[in-house]
Amino acid sequence: MIVAGIAVAATLTAVTAAVAFAGGETATGSIVCPQPVVPAVPAAAQAEVRRELAGLDRQIAEANERLRTSAGEGGPNFVQNAILGPLASKRVAALNRIETAIGRVAAKPEGLERFATCGLGQAPAVSAPPSTSRQAATGTPAAGAIECPLPVLPNVPAAARSEVDRELATLGKQLAEANDRLRTSAGQGGPNFVQNAILGPLASKRTAALDRIAIAIGRVEARPQGLERFATCSLR
Repeated sequence: MIVAGIAVAATLTAVTAAVAFAGGETATGSIVCPQPVVPAVPAAAQAEVRRELAGLDRQIAEANERLRTSAGEGGPNFVQNAILGPLASKRVAALNRIETAIGRVAAKPEGLERFATCGLGQAPAVSAPPSTSRQAATGTPAAGAIECPLPVLPNVPAAARSEVDRELATLGKQLAEANDRLRTSAGQGGPNFVQNAILGPLASKRTAALDRIAIAIGRVEARPQGLERFATCSLR
């Protein structure tokens, strides 16, 4: 199974911090990074990709902790040189590992390093992806495909693994069905047709499946919170 399309228009969660710059100037902000848009993740690569996406989350949390604890240090370029620069290098490495993981079993995505650069207060603009004729798994042209975020899960206990895998497969099936609906309904409805008839119902279905994943894990250990943030999909 291939889960087609991973896209989140929002940026990753960041911790708010007060930053004191040289000369006593103070600004309130947080380090925010763009969420990688990964075109397709084969089932055989999903575990590794999720691990790297979780690693990106940890890197942001660590960078924001460094931002908080280093208030008042260095000169005007301290945040860029001591925090944002090293963070970008770490993200490039993780994004390259995601490309490699996918490339072992399918066409290797290119250009993920464009999501490496983070900013203070808001994520920098991301450049356009490299041109490609690649299509989504459903056969829908990539320029008109529905993309959904791949859930970043905690370590799944063995007792919950089969149920979680079943729900992850359901998410993939829901996405494939939505892209098929997109393909077969071309030209139907008004300007809000895709949102109202496809993306909205898909988000509701995904919320239910993600909730079932949280419940499955919660039966045997701490229940993960916030998985619903992976429910909203978008049209690329």
